[in-house]
Amino acid sequence: MTQNCIVIVGASGAIGAALTHRFASAPNAQVFAFSRSPKTWEQINIEAGRLDFSDEDSIRQAAKFVAETGPVDRVIVTAGLLHTQTMRPEKALKELESANFEACFLANTIGPMLVAKHFLGALSHQRPAVFAALSARVGSISDNRLGGWYAYRSSKAALNMALKTASIEMARRNKQAIVVGLHPGTVASALSAPFLERVPPQQLFTPDQAAGHLMNVIEGLRPEDTGKLFAWDGSEIPF
Repeated sequence: MTQNCIVIVGASGAIGAALTHRFASAPNAQVFAFSRSPKTWEQINIEAGRLDFSDEDSIRQAAKFVAETGPVDRVIVTAGLLHTQTMRPEKALKELESANFEACFLANTIGPMLVAKHFLGALSHQRPAVFAALSARVGSISDNRLGGWYAYRSSKAALNMALKTASIEMARRNKQAIVVGLHPGTVASALSAPFLERVPPQQLFTPDQAAGHLMNVIEGLRPEDTGKLFAWDGSEIPF
């Protein structure tokens, strides 16, 4: 039985942890769970490691560590930033601050693409292999009808463009590589907690539900899907 090599970046977060557990449940899976502060996992087929978006050497070392196992089948970047204790999504131009833009772009654009820089070359050439980063519907320029959330929207739109660009390059180097953005829907997590009051219960997912949806989308992807942005239900979101 062929072993599947899975990499989860942001494994200590709600969706990342749920994806780690789900992928590790397969008997032929070897899962590498990376986060800024590695956690302990009970499953013997989960290897924890450190990866910090603000420290490119940690990303380089993580990729080197994984490469020792062999070709990679899935790399999923789940880490991201919407708010902190001192930062909230902007509702108006007067609220813009350069520090907020810098923080959002590091977490939502620069970090995931540095992971792409060091991990895309490790994707399998023998069967379809996926590099996916969590994006957001609010990062779609054509779907923006409400405004606001300047830094977050902009960083996710930039991520979508960067993933599209990487998909074009990878199509020349690895015909089996699939590079996509994924919108997980609204998930009950620390990231979304302050913004859930008006979300209908049927539109709110637990982290495990979201992970299940995302896995279904990921496992259904084909090389011709590369460069696209998909929602949790498999529908394509226009840029």
